[in-house]
Amino acid sequence: MIKNENVTRRTLLQVIVIRAAVAMALLIAAISIQFGTSTYLEINTYYFVIFGIFALSLVYLLLQSIWKHYVVQLYLQILIDLFIITVLVYISGGLQGTFYFLYIFEIVAAGILLSGKAAYLTAALSSIFFGLLVDLLFFGVIPYFGGNPEERIETGVFLNSIFIAWSAFFLVALLSNYLTRNLRKTRIELDRTRRELEIKKQLALAGDMAAHLAHEIRNPLAAISGSIQVLSREIELTDEKKQLMDIVVSESRRISQSFDHFLSLSSPGKIVVSSFLLSDVLKEILFILQSSGDLPNTVELAGNFREADLIFYGSSNQFKQLFWNLIKNAAKAMPNGGTLTINLKKGKRRMTHLQFIDTGIGMSEERRKMVFEPFYSGFESGQGIGLSVVKRIVDEYRGTISLLSEKDVGTEILITFPAQRENGLYR
Repeated sequence: MIKNENVTRRTLLQVIVIRAAVAMALLIAAISIQFGTSTYLEINTYYFVIFGIFALSLVYLLLQSIWKHYVVQLYLQILIDLFIITVLVYISGGLQGTFYFLYIFEIVAAGILLSGKAAYLTAALSSIFFGLLVDLLFFGVIPYFGGNPEERIETGVFLNSIFIAWSAFFLVALLSNYLTRNLRKTRIELDRTRRELEIKKQLALAGDMAAHLAHEIRNPLAAISGSIQVLSREIELTDEKKQLMDIVVSESRRISQSFDHFLSLSSPGKIVVSSFLLSDVLKEILFILQSSGDLPNTVELAGNFREADLIFYGSSNQFKQLFWNLIKNAAKAMPNGGTLTINLKKGKRRMTHLQFIDTGIGMSEERRKMVFEPFYSGFESGQGIGLSVVKRIVDEYRGTISLLSEKDVGTEILITFPAQRENGLYR
């Protein structure tokens, strides 16, 4: 079965309407010519063909409402259109007529609505239809419409006209394919840019929310935590009550860290840049996560990060945050354990590559599309912030981040940073 996601019922309706409009224009032109001349023109066959186009349009309308194979219908309509155009070319006098330019419209339509291959196929069929008609007329197999032509076409003129027509058909197919491909690429870029703008709007909203939360809650929370610590030192408490106070302090600290995450979405704070070893920052984060239990022993570490000697110019604090979020996400994706592979590489043109591969639960296609959006999380305990922060940091360094994932197989995240100058600016 021929497939093309661009062809829908709406597309088919548009084609039917445009075809009917062209037929109407031809009808008006015929009437104007017939009644605008002193000699009455016998073009009843011409009218018959035009009304036939209107009748076919009604058939197409009925067909598209009961038959869901829209691509097949469109191919069928193009084939019938080529036959009708050939009839119009025959009526108008073959090579001496003017209607063979209509083949070009069909070629362009096939390229835009279907594909580049469809445009070349339509060009080939147009060449066959047109070439067969003029051959039959030139060699006298079929008579000219309305009688013999006033002047017999010479062989050289005949061959030249055929060659020019065929060349024009395939040149139009080539140009149509080129322009359509560029238009589709532009549409994809526009969709991606629109999505990025939506994400930035959400990040701006998150920033406003973070500032408000920080102002309204963070200071009173710090006061509560401080008061609890003072009380725990000045009064005698049983072990159970001391444990309860410790819980209050630790939970207050955890809530404060959540606010820090919100704030980092919109305001990175003061950034101090310097040269540092990526592996040193990564090992520090791994040690902290393993000590706190966020990276359990059931997760095995692999990759070249231990011996990688990769110097980077930037903010080590930002990269701590980047590593923290990526590793915690990978650990959450492997609740029953697995392998986390981390590679730090120097690529072509002095690019820096950070690769994180886990053998976890993977992601669905829907989640992959939304994974970098703020407040969207694939984990029940997640806040949907971590990968948004990662994306923001990567964007600040003019890097790119790509994600490959397969359900129940694992996820690979590849971050690429461009080559750096000594002053930390990027090429």
